[in-house]
Amino acid sequence: MIFGMWDGVLFHLGPIPVDHLIVTEWVVIAFIGLIAMSATKNMQIVPRGLQNGFEAMILWTYDFFTQLMDEEHVAKKWAPILTSFFLFILISNYSGLIPGAAHIQGFQPPTSNWNVTMTLALITFFSIHVAGFSEHGGHYLHHFVSPSWAMLPLNLVEEVAHPLSLTVRLFGNIFGEETVVAYLLFMAPFLVPSAMMGLGLLLGAIQAIVFTILSASYIAAAAGAGH
Repeated sequence: MIFGMWDGVLFHLGPIPVDHLIVTEWVVIAFIGLIAMSATKNMQIVPRGLQNGFEAMILWTYDFFTQLMDEEHVAKKWAPILTSFFLFILISNYSGLIPGAAHIQGFQPPTSNWNVTMTLALITFFSIHVAGFSEHGGHYLHHFVSPSWAMLPLNLVEEVAHPLSLTVRLFGNIFGEETVVAYLLFMAPFLVPSAMMGLGLLLGAIQAIVFTILSASYIAAAAGAGH
């Protein structure tokens, strides 16, 4: 079975069906939560071990978003959700590189399914407008008719294009890479798929970075002084 194409219900939680994709998302979320809990369980003034690595990552992302978004208070407010985006997408992308994962029932890279990428994109979409209203109030709506009312249709199309482009870009790249690896696994076992999986390491990181940077830039634009 090709990645992203598992179907059927794995089990039920009462009347609620749970499919394979949801199970994989739970595993990814639980893994991130476990790392965060382990790193912050016994906080020390002088960080060591996992706490040190976790704090270094948080500081790096905070500094990165501060430079990207210009306004420090905006970066501080939105850095947690943007960092969560990055970690979830990165680990989801890399989950497909686990040897034999494509043949484990109930396991597939969440980002190889457009439902997941669309959900992430919609979170970004609403975050953009929450940031705009929180920074500018009702005046934020003025940008829809800037520089004139004639631009309203184009500005609305641009707003719709943001989540659509985020959805298609992430889904297309991850699903395409996983599909190619799956087919090559049958055609030329080990050698070619191994090379593609190596490329997948780079592609997975790039896609996580691109999605996060684009989300941050859209939020920064909505919260910026230009509105």
